Amino acid sequence: MSAHGHVDLGHTLAGWTGTALAGPGSAVAGAGVCLDRTWVLWLGAALVVLAAATTWTLHLAGWGKPSGPRPAHQWDWRVRDTTARHGHPDCLGCRLAGRHATATARTRPRTEPAPGTP
Repeated sequence: MSAHGHVDLGHTLAGWTGTALAGPGSAVAGAGVCLDRTWVLWLGAALVVLAAATTWTLHLAGWGKPSGPRPAHQWDWRVRDTTARHGHPDCLGCRLAGRHATATARTRPRTEPAPGTP
């Protein structure tokens, strides 16, 4: 058991991909500030915007998960959320995409493991 208890902290393909892009983007933007190069700062900012857009796109494609507790068999980052096309309740990204989850959709999401996952 971890320091956070027996819970899923939301590790998803969308989250990991966004983090992998935003980290270097932030570093490039910081280097642009330190080097006093405006174009490097803007390049870093563009990478951070690309990270946000990529994360949002993957979330809407089902590779992100809604917030809240999930059963342990859904904790793997390779588990795809098949209900994402209908939107997640209280999800800003889903609302911005025009996916409004209804009150009846506030049930646990159906998920399926990625191919080849035990």
